[in-house]
Amino acid sequence: MRLMIAALSGALFGAGLHISGMTDTTKVRGFLDFAGAWDPTLAFVMGGAILPMAVAWRVTRGRAPLSGGTFPAPPRHEITRPLIVGSVLFGIGWGLVGLCPGPALASLSYGGWQGALFLAAMLTGMGAVPRLRRALDSAERAA
Repeated sequence: MRLMIAALSGALFGAGLHISGMTDTTKVRGFLDFAGAWDPTLAFVMGGAILPMAVAWRVTRGRAPLSGGTFPAPPRHEITRPLIVGSVLFGIGWGLVGLCPGPALASLSYGGWQGALFLAAMLTGMGAVPRLRRALDSAERAA
């Protein structure tokens, strides 16, 4: 049952990304181009996602998921160095390519080799970060 709910949720998410234009890299870069031909339509897409999620966090307090397990804890509110570095790297990648993880996966069905190359580079970076972070932390403790 959980696998079916996850598959349906993922399909709905992917369809929403495609319908909203989040998988169109030129549209995303147009949204990020404040100094040029700015396209504000994706702000409505983000608002349409953030508002229901805010309601969901409120409504689910003290409840359990229908398919078992527990809901994830609310996000922490502290601003840390890893959060800042991760946000900057995410923003650089999003601005240069016009894709973030969800749309990158959704664009595999039609994105050609460029989409697959971006996804491979993104997954490589995600895999390298824990090792890099451990190395930086140990170097910082040694200093």
